[in-house]
Amino acid sequence: MDFTRILPEECLCLIISFTSPADACRSAMVCPALRSAADSDAVWEKFLPCDYKSIILESSSSATLVSMGKKELYFSLFSHPILIQNGTMSFQLEKGSGKKCYMLGARALSIIWGDDDLSYWTWKSQPDSRFPEVAKLRSVWWLEVKGRIETRILSPNTKYAAYFVFQLRSSGAIGFKGIPVGLNVSVNGIASSEVRRVSLDYRDEPRHVRERGDGWMEVEMGEFLNEYGDDGTVDFSLKEVAGYYKEGLIIEGIELRPKDVGDISANKLDPSSFL
Repeated sequence: MDFTRILPEECLCLIISFTSPADACRSAMVCPALRSAADSDAVWEKFLPCDYKSIILESSSSATLVSMGKKELYFSLFSHPILIQNGTMSFQLEKGSGKKCYMLGARALSIIWGDDDLSYWTWKSQPDSRFPEVAKLRSVWWLEVKGRIETRILSPNTKYAAYFVFQLRSSGAIGFKGIPVGLNVSVNGIASSEVRRVSLDYRDEPRHVRERGDGWMEVEMGEFLNEYGDDGTVDFSLKEVAGYYKEGLIIEGIELRPKDVGDISANKLDPSSFL
């Protein structure tokens, strides 16, 4: 018996909405009746975050995004991060789960001496960055970068990891090879794990520093469980204050994304990879 001939489309939509985006894409390949249900706005609205409308309205491309069908919007949000908070933060979806991913751009971070004197840091555009400006280190002895995000905007009941996203100047960075920096993540003022000490030079730390596939490098700063998503804060810090002269670091930002549900390269895949 073909249940698609018995159940109304509303019931098929409800059933599929309790599965996953990947299952919905597979269902669409079974038969025309399931395709109609699996591709419907009723299904894909369930896979989007409940506050997606308020998020996309902050983007400069909100008019285009609002006009999309819900499936098209889902694919757009995992394939192309959108800028919010006046271009200082980006938002996208984790491909398989639909959970929220954010990146705090360099302008959303607190960088010691980042704004005081252009002899220490400069702010410039860079073609391979998603943000209007990145922070480029000219010269410092004291390196300290901090960021903060509210837990209520993250997906609840989700284990997150924070990643420092950066480059070392190809013409020669100084003060990073063989010199570890301290990386820390804390929730509501309580450290989620012990301070990590990792060199930002890939040649020192090939297990910890990795290429992202978008022209940038990243290193994990730590992880935490956003259990309830209530009114709390997560703080991130990178510090090296031993007195080594440093130059040639380029900061794009600090990214938060769900842990153990894929990696940054997964968000670059073609939508057909669901099948």
